[in-house]
Amino acid sequence: MKIKHAINLHKGLTSIVVLSLMSAYNNFNLAAFIYLALHGGYGILWLLKDRFYPDKQWEQDFPIGTVIFTFFVIGLYWIAPFILISSGSEPSNILIALAVFINLLGVFFTYGSDAQKYYTLKYKTGLITEGFFARSRNPNYLGEILIYVSFAILAQHWLPFVILGGFITGIFVPNMLKKDKSLSRYPEFEAYKAKSGLLLPKLFPTTTPILQEN
Repeated sequence: MKIKHAINLHKGLTSIVVLSLMSAYNNFNLAAFIYLALHGGYGILWLLKDRFYPDKQWEQDFPIGTVIFTFFVIGLYWIAPFILISSGSEPSNILIALAVFINLLGVFFTYGSDAQKYYTLKYKTGLITEGFFARSRNPNYLGEILIYVSFAILAQHWLPFVILGGFITGIFVPNMLKKDKSLSRYPEFEAYKAKSGLLLPKLFPTTTPILQEN
C-alpha cells in the first residue's frame, strides 16, 4: 500500500475535521473560519498537486501497518485546530494577518518548488540549481514548515510548535540529509552546496578557494 494514501486521506479529511470541531464546540468565530480556509485549503491544494505533479517519494509501497501508523502520526497536526476551536480563543488581528502572510509564503515555496522539481526532472535529470532551488536545497520543506508555523500561530499554544519541531527533527532533517547524500554523486554538487542552504536560503554564498601548485 502506498504511503501517499495515508497522507492524502489526512489532507482530504482536514476540512471535515475542522468543520466537525466547529460544530461540536459551536465555535464559528472568525479565527475558526480563517483556520478552516488555511488548513482546509492546504489539504485541497495537496490533493490537486498529487493529481497534477505527484511526488515520487510518496509512491513507495509499505506494509499496511506502516501506512496506518503514518496516518495517526500526521494526525497530530489536527491538535492545532482542536486547541484553537475548543478553547474559543480569538487571535488578534495582527496575529491573524501574520499567520495568513506566513501561510501564503509557505504555499508559494512548497507548491512552486514541487512543480519546478517535477517538470524539470521529467525532461532532464541532474541537479536543479536555479529558481526555487538557487539558494535553498529544500524549499519545499521550508514552505511546509512555514505553513504549519502559521497554524501554530493561530492556535496560540506551545504544543503545535513542539509537534512541528518533532516532525522537523525526526523526519524533515533526516530526509534532507539523505537527499544531500544522494545528490553528492554529482560532480557539481559541492559548488552548488557552497551557494545554497540546507533549508534556509543562503543569501551570501561562500566560495571555495582554489589551491594552486607551484
